[in-house]
Amino acid sequence: MEDSRIRANVPLWRKYSLSIQEAAEYYGIGEKRIRQIISENRSADFVLEVGAHTRIKRELFERYLDNSSVV
Repeated sequence: MEDSRIRANVPLWRKYSLSIQEAAEYYGIGEKRIRQIISENRSADFVLEVGAHTRIKRELFERYLDNSSVV
């Protein structure tokens, strides 16, 4: 019988959205800077609010980074 508490280990590059911690690891940007980017872009398409948690839509954030000259 499978334990419902066990989550599948999906690689970060396959996930639709990332937590701030996952995004920091994936993009090599500090958590503090990612939080700052989110606070400066609250209405951006890459910001996803899930209850009290903020997540980052991976592909849309990558497009944002592609168009940024400074992070």
